[in-house]
Amino acid sequence: MAYLPASSRYQHMTYRRCGRSGLQLPAVSLGLWHNFGHVDVQENCRDMLRLAFDAGITHFDLANNYGPPPGSAEENFGRFLRTDFRAYRDELIISTKAGYRMWDGPYGEWGSKKYLVASLDQSLRRMGLDYVDIFYSHRPDPHTPLEETMAALDLIVRQGKALYVGISNYSAEQTTEACRILRSLGTPCLIHQPKYSMFVREAEDGLLDVLEQEGVGCIPFSPLAQGLLTDKYLNGIPRDSRAAKPHGFLKESEVSENRVQQIRQLHALALQRGQSLAQMALSWVLRDPRITSVLIGASRPEQLADSLRCLEQLALGQDELLQIESVLASDS
Repeated sequence: MAYLPASSRYQHMTYRRCGRSGLQLPAVSLGLWHNFGHVDVQENCRDMLRLAFDAGITHFDLANNYGPPPGSAEENFGRFLRTDFRAYRDELIISTKAGYRMWDGPYGEWGSKKYLVASLDQSLRRMGLDYVDIFYSHRPDPHTPLEETMAALDLIVRQGKALYVGISNYSAEQTTEACRILRSLGTPCLIHQPKYSMFVREAEDGLLDVLEQEGVGCIPFSPLAQGLLTDKYLNGIPRDSRAAKPHGFLKESEVSENRVQQIRQLHALALQRGQSLAQMALSWVLRDPRITSVLIGASRPEQLADSLRCLEQLALGQDELLQIESVLASDS
C-alpha cells in the first residue's frame, strides 16, 4: 500500500534551533549507522523510517560508510525515498558524511578535497538526490591541512550539493579553528556531531563550551552508548544484541560486570521517574540547552517508539541528576 504520513506528525515533536542558524531540528533524530544495510531486513528498515516520520522526525542521518556493506544504508534509504518519501523531500533534513575509508587507493578516505567531493557525488547517486541538507567532515585528517578540508566543505555548498556543513569527532581545539576558517570563507559551521552519553563524557571537556561560543549546534551520536543504556543488558549479553554481532561496534568486553551493575542502578532510577532507561538516558543528554538534537538508532520499530517517549518527560530534577552522577562515579 502507498505510504500516507500521519497528519498529526508535527503536533508532538519538539523542534530546536540549530545554533544561531535558521534551521530547526527535531529533538530526536534518526541515525542509520546500524540496521539499515544490505544485511538487514528491508521491511523492518521501511517500518522504522515510516514510524519516525509519522512521529515528527524530519532528520535522517547517514554516512558514506554506513551499512554493512559500506554504502548500502544510503542505497536502501534512497530506495525508500523514491517509494515512500518523494513527495515529502522538502519536509526532510538529510545528512551524510565522508572521512572513513570507502575505496582503495590514496583518495578513498580522510579529508582531502579530492575525497570529500568525490564521496559526496557517490552518496548523491546512491540516494538519488540533487543535494543533501547537511554534509559533514566525518573525522579530522592529521595529514591534510584543515584549511583544505574546510575549503572542500565551502566548495560543496557553493556547488549546490549541500545546504549546510558540519563536522564530527573534532576536538574542542580543532572545532575552534574549523569554525574560524569556515566563517572566513562565508560558509559557517552549522553543527557538530560528537560521541556523547552518560558513559562517554569527553564533550564536556571544552567542546560544548566552544559550540556555545561559536553558535554551532550539537547533535550527539550514541546517546544510548550503543544500546548499553537500555534494558537490553540488564542480565548480560542477549544473542540479538550489538555486542553479540560479529560486525558490530560494541565489543563484548565493554559489557563488564561493573558496567552491568551501573546499568541496573540507572534502570532503577528510571523506573522511579516512570521512564525506561533509554528514555532517561536521552532526557539526560537533552537536558543541556547546548544540545540541538539526539541522534538515536534502533533495530526495530518498538525500540524507536520507546525512545521517542523521552519527550514526554525531559526535565530532570537536581536530586535525580546527583543520583545519576553518583552511579556514574562508581566506574572502577
